[in-house]
Amino acid sequence: MGPFFSNSTFQSKITEEADIVVGICYMVFGICSLCGNSILLYVSYKKKNLLKPAEYFIINLSISDLGMTLTLYPLAVTSSLSHRWLYGKHICLFYAFCGVLFGICSLSTLTLLSIVCCLKICFPAYGNRFRREHGQILIACAWTYAAIFACSPLAHWGEYGEEPYGTACCIDWRSTNIDVMSMSYTVVLFVFCFILPCGVIITSYTLILITVKGSRRAVEQHVSGPTRMNNVQTITAKLSIAVCIGFFAAWSPYAIIAMWAAFGSIDKIPPLAFAVPAVFAKSSTLYNPVVYLLLKPNFRSTIAKDFTVLQQLCIGSCFCVKMLQTFRSTLNTSLRTFKGKSESSCNALPIVEGCSYFPSEKHSDTFEYFKSCPKCCQEKISAMGSPSQEITALENSLQVKMRQGSKKSVKVVVQGEKSTELENLEITLEAVPVHCAFTDL
Repeated sequence: MGPFFSNSTFQSKITEEADIVVGICYMVFGICSLCGNSILLYVSYKKKNLLKPAEYFIINLSISDLGMTLTLYPLAVTSSLSHRWLYGKHICLFYAFCGVLFGICSLSTLTLLSIVCCLKICFPAYGNRFRREHGQILIACAWTYAAIFACSPLAHWGEYGEEPYGTACCIDWRSTNIDVMSMSYTVVLFVFCFILPCGVIITSYTLILITVKGSRRAVEQHVSGPTRMNNVQTITAKLSIAVCIGFFAAWSPYAIIAMWAAFGSIDKIPPLAFAVPAVFAKSSTLYNPVVYLLLKPNFRSTIAKDFTVLQQLCIGSCFCVKMLQTFRSTLNTSLRTFKGKSESSCNALPIVEGCSYFPSEKHSDTFEYFKSCPKCCQEKISAMGSPSQEITALENSLQVKMRQGSKKSVKVVVQGEKSTELENLEITLEAVPVHCAFTDL
């Protein structure tokens, strides 16, 4: 292929700071192109039943731009930020092939679009016969035309090689000064893929502007169906003109510098003079979605409608999540408050000497503590040999105290001397408020 393929990588010919700037530009262009062309294809799919035959060229242009975005930008960004080409010989050939294929396909599509618009506006007798099937055939011809020129260097009519600035691949412009076959390919490419399409596009839109200007008064005075259709076609033509101007503004600097390298002395051209036009050429993938999404009314209405629904769904989802979080927070707070109150009520229960209302084992449920209290005390009192009447009375008293535990607490003070006789034992019951801390128990 070329001498540079002896190594798997090759170094950049511009400064590292310039490579970083180029990589950042490619990154921004790639993200914008990916989003814009994806949205344009989505809108076209949503209104596929309302598409006019000429708008199929816009869809094909968007597909071509999206293909260039997905195949070229990731390789260009990473190589520019690394200050060298990272991917070796075969990926370099793939990069150059995709650049030529999608670039020529986009240019061919714009050329066919200008011809169709010119027929519909300037020669309606022929333009009104244009149908969807005709558009599909012309789109297939555009891809075939681009594939012929993209595959020619692989068949050794022309060469693919590194760009003069070193971090990308395209047609090897150096070989034009050395090889006759490469020079013939470059000449044919320049004529049939730049000069001729430019001439056709400029001629078509010049005829459109002359026709629109001459019939403006008639369009304003008549409101019949064909006149309204002409207005729609005029809008499509204006948008197409805007896309073509953007495309040629992007590719013209690179075409000029490439012809200078091919037929002049490439050693006299600084590498940065190649890098800057290459960045502008990559920006051609942005103009089609920007023009149609921002300037075409029905495209804007579809986007506004879909994004309004999406916004409402996002707001609803956020509201539901927020409500769920609030409910969980309230539930956790309520459970902590209930647990605190339950523990306070349990700690406030009376304590009888030799008997605790709480068994030694632990319970996971707060209510099990109250369920176990009478049983515990009954076992303790039975072990002391108390009469059954006293047991029943004490048990009834405990149940009453437990029912009132949530309202107030009871403090038990035991006074008297240690004795085996119950007559010398005095028990005093004293009511204490709930909020009182039982520090002196």
